[in-house]
Amino acid sequence: MTPPLRIVHCFRSPVGGIFRHVRDLTEAQVAAGHKVGIVCDSTTGGAFEERLFTAMSDRLELGVHRTPMQRHIGPGDVAAAWRTFKIIKELQPNVLHGHGAKGGVYARLFGSLLRVSRSRVARLYSPHGGSLHYDENTATGKVFFLLERLMGGFTDHLLFVSDYERRAYRKKVGEPPIPNALVYNGLRAAEFEPVPLKADAADFLYIGMMRDLKGPDLFIDALAQVEIRAGRPVTADMVGDGDDLPKYRQQAATLGLAERIRFHAPMPAREAFGLGRTIVVPSRAEAMPYIVLEALAAGKPMVATAVGGIPEIFGEGSPVLATPDSGALADRMTRALLDPPGFVALMPSAEELRARFGADVMAARIEQAYRETLAR
Repeated sequence: MTPPLRIVHCFRSPVGGIFRHVRDLTEAQVAAGHKVGIVCDSTTGGAFEERLFTAMSDRLELGVHRTPMQRHIGPGDVAAAWRTFKIIKELQPNVLHGHGAKGGVYARLFGSLLRVSRSRVARLYSPHGGSLHYDENTATGKVFFLLERLMGGFTDHLLFVSDYERRAYRKKVGEPPIPNALVYNGLRAAEFEPVPLKADAADFLYIGMMRDLKGPDLFIDALAQVEIRAGRPVTADMVGDGDDLPKYRQQAATLGLAERIRFHAPMPAREAFGLGRTIVVPSRAEAMPYIVLEALAAGKPMVATAVGGIPEIFGEGSPVLATPDSGALADRMTRALLDPPGFVALMPSAEELRARFGADVMAARIEQAYRETLAR
């Protein structure tokens, strides 16, 4: 029988897809008998995330540890890094798994420092998009990709959540000189149960962070265009939080949509799914967004942008996909509004999703990467 591992997941922001990915992984790893802990930022997230941490903390033998971490590189990083290192050193992991740009740097650097003191630590990194979203032709992009190349020497294994992400790494950073694998995000069996609509369900639903990268502004602009194309008012719900939320409220008011768009605080995705008939994912950039997988598994029709790993879910050239442009989104949204049965028929089946995106498959493949790294 293989001995249990001491696994620490390090990431910055406990919101969105990275947090969902880590929650799923820790749940599966605890069930497999491993000792698991989390180290992440204490300045992001709200009441919803606090409830999630509370529910997790009793199950994680190595605990949940939150400390301030800056999003951008700056002078405060030195103090933040030292605090984080002391926490991780105290936990004595033999697997350090970094998620996202900041978590990836911390996990690999601190794992290397622990090795200096003769600790046996596997250093793994999952980009989850992160720095790979930057343009390699900009000064910022060049700095980040140089850092990624340098960090390759402190990395034992790379884990990509989509083939798009792996291709982006090869193009912008270079061919990985270390072992790497594609492991899709996974869904739990209970997530394949359909979610019924609420009596006052809106025509369209947006769920996600309120920042331009995720496209809430494109969604609102597209709604205004759908009203013109369909010749009638349309309604929408928007679920999420972020610094740009006031800007989107103002945008809705300026376009005359304030009375037809309801804004909601973050809530569990399956709770939100009943709010809208068609889900719209208008992101400008993604890796492999959980919200797409979750919504399809719950039987929800969807319009999405053809960015990141999203086409790997629907298939290249799917008619439900659009460029990240309000006009293209409005075209697909109008089709969904005027022909619901025909649009639903374009969605991948639950059977297809189960075969490719199961949480048990994801967790098993990641544990295999841990074991192979430690064996080396």
